[in-house]
Amino acid sequence: MKISRLMLISAVVGLASFSVPAFAQAFTVTDVAGREVSFDKPVERAILGEGRMLYSLATIETENPFAHVVGWRNDLWTTDQVSFDAYAEKFPEAKDLPFLGNLTDGTLQTETVVTLNPDVLILPIGNKTAADEVKLEEMLSGIGVKIVYVDFREHIIDNTVPSLHILGQLFGKEARAAEVADFWQDKMDAVAKVIADNNPQRPNVFMYRAAGLVECCGTFGPDNFGLMVELAGGHNLGSDFLPGYTGSINPEQVIASDPDIIVVTGSDWRNSNNAASFVSVGPGAADDADASRAALAAVVDAPTFVGSTAVANADVHAIWHQFYTSPYQFVAIQEMAKWFHPDLFADVDADATFKEFYDRFLPIAYEPGAWISLKADE
Repeated sequence: MKISRLMLISAVVGLASFSVPAFAQAFTVTDVAGREVSFDKPVERAILGEGRMLYSLATIETENPFAHVVGWRNDLWTTDQVSFDAYAEKFPEAKDLPFLGNLTDGTLQTETVVTLNPDVLILPIGNKTAADEVKLEEMLSGIGVKIVYVDFREHIIDNTVPSLHILGQLFGKEARAAEVADFWQDKMDAVAKVIADNNPQRPNVFMYRAAGLVECCGTFGPDNFGLMVELAGGHNLGSDFLPGYTGSINPEQVIASDPDIIVVTGSDWRNSNNAASFVSVGPGAADDADASRAALAAVVDAPTFVGSTAVANADVHAIWHQFYTSPYQFVAIQEMAKWFHPDLFADVDADATFKEFYDRFLPIAYEPGAWISLKADE
């Protein structure tokens, strides 16, 4: 990563003429890292340290989620081109926003951040270790750029609602953020109540993370999709072996665990490096469901899976990977709950729930296709 203190010092001089009136509307947010970050005025220029933060920001800045965005990472384009194209069609300025690199792999050019002159760099909490190592906060503070951490991935129960409120504060949409958070909580609570009231036997579930994008057997530990499995009434096998929210286990361990149900995460990874044989699920994928189902069948037609109870019963499913980094987790939980306990959740329609969320909170039209099952009638 090229981080030049000289460049930053020069940028301070170049921006010295920029001042903020003392009477501006000052406010303070407490981010998910527990840091209090104060602003002299409402945010006017923001960089999204992860492009998929748009999933959250668009629920709050619905009129134009790009109104205050001056740069973003390119991961929405590489993982969900359908959504990228839908937003770019409605908000053409999105196509002109510069792409920034990723802090964690050293491709973020800090001088680019300086050039864009943002008020805030919004980073996922997973970037904090890398940011601390290069003293990014210290360097950017010299030119008045604040860092704020949000999290829709590592600790979804603890941090999703606070992260929504943080975005609401940053962009002056606190009431809207509260409305989104209340919807999220209501849907999460509804599934939790059914599971608590009935205490069903939990099937053993293996979550195969990003099949076709990473080698077998990437999976999830006790948070993120692993926690979603538990909240949906399953037992996440990855939690037996992994301490963190994600990681890999040996194929031999999957075979020994003999999952009752296999759930693969997939997305439209055509723009991602080294992507092959992935299951394309997500917005618009319903238009080519046969191809997605064939790809899913090919994924589990491997020695790691062919002898499992899940494959024998065709209890195999694919779900949109991007549920793992968005405030849409309640949709994935609804659908998985229906897979795990079809009798208890017979009346649940996750597709209708997702469409309701889009219609109510998002500025683009809903396109079905966020999951598929090996059995065509599920």
